[in-house]
Amino acid sequence: MESRAQLLGHPIHRMLTVFPVGLMATASAFDFIHLLSDSESMVSAAYWTLSAGLVGALVAAPFGTIDWLALPADARAKRIGAMHGVGYGIVALLYVASWLVRPNSVTPPGSVALALSFLGAGLLVVTGWLGAELVSRLGVGVADRASLNAPSSLRRTVNEP
Repeated sequence: MESRAQLLGHPIHRMLTVFPVGLMATASAFDFIHLLSDSESMVSAAYWTLSAGLVGALVAAPFGTIDWLALPADARAKRIGAMHGVGYGIVALLYVASWLVRPNSVTPPGSVALALSFLGAGLLVVTGWLGAELVSRLGVGVADRASLNAPSSLRRTVNEP
């Protein structure tokens, strides 16, 4: 099933998700490094990386919703997509809560902020797997004409609108 929200023939949601996923996971990694090293620079890096990740999640989510709404109601992909979306919403809420309980970008986060960050990272793995299941196993967001020798997405064929 082709994505309903595309840019130059590619699914927008998949293009955008790499940023919040990578940024939030990196923020948790910076939190972990801070725990090991007590590095002040890791405190700041985690704070600002997390901030950017949350903005990215807000941008990516509507495009995933557009694609999910286009799925048939009785399809397995609709159920997996719902779990992916709800799970990712919980991930975002965990990271928002972690961000909110951090005093600022220079004061080390407390144990609650760190716990929320690490819980978010753990659930991020699960929701990422669900997203990969949608694309790799179920073909959601994959062009209907996809093949190993498919023409460029920038080139339209005679039968395409």
